[in-house]
Amino acid sequence: MIELCALASGSNGNCYYIGNEKDAVLVDAGVSARKILLRIHEAGLDASKIRGILVSHEHTDHVSGVRVLSKRLNIPVWFSQGTFDALRGTERPELTGIFNPGKSFGIGSFTIHPFLKNHDAAEPCSFRIEHDDWHIGVFTDIGEACTQVKQHLRKCHALFLETNYDEKLLWEGSYPYTLKQRVASSHGHLSNDQAFELIRDHAGPELVHVFLSHLSGENNRPELAFARFESLTDRFNVQLTSRHSFSELCRLR
Repeated sequence: MIELCALASGSNGNCYYIGNEKDAVLVDAGVSARKILLRIHEAGLDASKIRGILVSHEHTDHVSGVRVLSKRLNIPVWFSQGTFDALRGTERPELTGIFNPGKSFGIGSFTIHPFLKNHDAAEPCSFRIEHDDWHIGVFTDIGEACTQVKQHLRKCHALFLETNYDEKLLWEGSYPYTLKQRVASSHGHLSNDQAFELIRDHAGPELVHVFLSHLSGENNRPELAFARFESLTDRFNVQLTSRHSFSELCRLR
């Protein structure tokens, strides 16, 4: 059995929980440790099962709670070398591990498959997390879907997928033009349309659950993201995540 929950998901902070009967991992901790622990409790999950935190890249909305949470739970935080080097000293936890993108490694009973992605960070990675022939993807902060993203996607049973922005809201919104360019670039974020096309064209036959994740508070709306995927709801269980609370708990059996 696998339990999945987005404890926080959005441009203001991200944290994703993947657990089984005895172990769990978090991907990113971009909100406070207090909020993460509270949401774990409120979701009915067990923080004592968490064996480590995987960090995708060094941006604040992915690392702001990492140092304190690692200390409170006495668990290591795993980085690529480039991501670790890009952190300020005050952001670095005491317990750390370094992984190599493209090389699998273990945390508890999970096998972690990290791989490089297109994003404007030092050495950004996404993750496919495996246990008992279940494969869970955490694919956020991607400017465009490269070959590696598509290859790992084909193996996934469930997926936290970035749907960061709506094209119309972005280009007609209040962001400075240079920031709009950055968001829409090949090293920025996936739009609703890009995420939809990725799933429609490249999902494998085992994919069941798709969590629409990392929505921008300025340039997207939950109803717009969900509407874009509505034509795929006969193929997948499509769920929204939230910037302000934990998502509905999903169990794979």
